[in-house]
Amino acid sequence: MRTYKLTITYDGSRYQGWQRQANTENTIQAILERSISGLVGYNVKVDGASRTDAGVHARGQVASIELSKAYDTDELLENINRYLPEDIRIADIKLVKNGFHARKDSKGKKYEYYVDCREKPDVFSRRYCYHYPVKLDIIAMKKAAEHLIGTKNLASFTDDRERVDTIRTITDIKLVPSGDKLRITVYGTGFLYHMVRIMVGTLLAVGSGDISADMMPVIIAAEDRSTAGPLAPARGLFLRKVYY
Repeated sequence: MRTYKLTITYDGSRYQGWQRQANTENTIQAILERSISGLVGYNVKVDGASRTDAGVHARGQVASIELSKAYDTDELLENINRYLPEDIRIADIKLVKNGFHARKDSKGKKYEYYVDCREKPDVFSRRYCYHYPVKLDIIAMKKAAEHLIGTKNLASFTDDRERVDTIRTITDIKLVPSGDKLRITVYGTGFLYHMVRIMVGTLLAVGSGDISADMMPVIIAAEDRSTAGPLAPARGLFLRKVYY
């Protein structure tokens, strides 16, 4: 068997997230598995680095697959893409050492979230931005974001109430305004269910004055989802890069 590392881009707007599900075939993983299996003639399991939610996009999702023989990677790339819908594309394929696993071997991930603060949403980016027509206090948001950096119990920032291990490490958060738009980039070694979207919702609540930046340590210490801000919509979130 030969192991391949796939870098994948997709528009998640019309899909039920990355992970295969018993009640639908409309997930990124299921479509990739069906397409690759149809090409090679046997069942292939696709292991992704991140289980992105329904509606979330990716510019740099990574997956690993095992195939029965060595293929020319350029030809394999072209042939798999021929089987895929136009909103899912394999950007790169590399033959890697056997045993490589996209999720287990990852060292960190980079997520980007886009916010459109103008009065009316941008016609051309409205499917990929959260329209939030509020003048934001970026300085307060940056102050609040500093409290999230480091290794902490982030139970307040997940909707998974059954999760026991909620300690995660955030290595950096960057807020970059550009005109009426804002990009929030979150770097970390691992993420909880809805974690980035709840962090973004909380930072936007700080920026709009609904939550004080000084409350962030209190929210973290509470380890209680109800203390944090709202869940930001999926459409503004992109998995940008996975680090190995």
